[in-house]
Amino acid sequence: MRDTFWGMPLWLGAAVAVLIIFVRGQVYYWIGRTVGPRVYTSRIGRRVGEHRLRRVEAMVARRGALAVFAAHWVAGLRHAIPVSAGVVRMPLPRYLAASALGSALWTPPWVVGGYAVVWGWLEVFGRSPAATAALVAAVAALVAGLVAYRRRRRAPEDGARGADAPPAGERSGGPAG
Repeated sequence: MRDTFWGMPLWLGAAVAVLIIFVRGQVYYWIGRTVGPRVYTSRIGRRVGEHRLRRVEAMVARRGALAVFAAHWVAGLRHAIPVSAGVVRMPLPRYLAASALGSALWTPPWVVGGYAVVWGWLEVFGRSPAATAALVAAVAALVAGLVAYRRRRRAPEDGARGADAPPAGERSGGPAG
């Protein structure tokens, strides 16, 4: 396993990753603080769903810094909670402390763990063509299985819709005319 990350010592790469995650949280906070509640009706807000974002806002209002800290461990919330914290105008010192602590505790295990997994797999597959072939076959089988599953799920919907649909040119629910 290599002992560098992005051309830096591993410890420095992890520290840079912590800084990146912390800065990302600040950007989200200031977007929420600047845009305010309009963020919920923005294009992205409509796509996520205003009701979902309002629930996140309520969580931030109820839990405060604990929500900001814990959000690092929950995909999706790690992006929505900082925005909502800005919208509700959480006091900046409290937000900064929770965000810094969450970034410092969440990021290194992912960086170092991911680094170890990637280099471990590369080591195994570099030494064993059979393991590489088995992985390729497993991925191909998984993709084929997912495609077949999705097709089977859609088939009953399409068939049911076709059988219940009125004949072409005929109105439903009103007098013919």
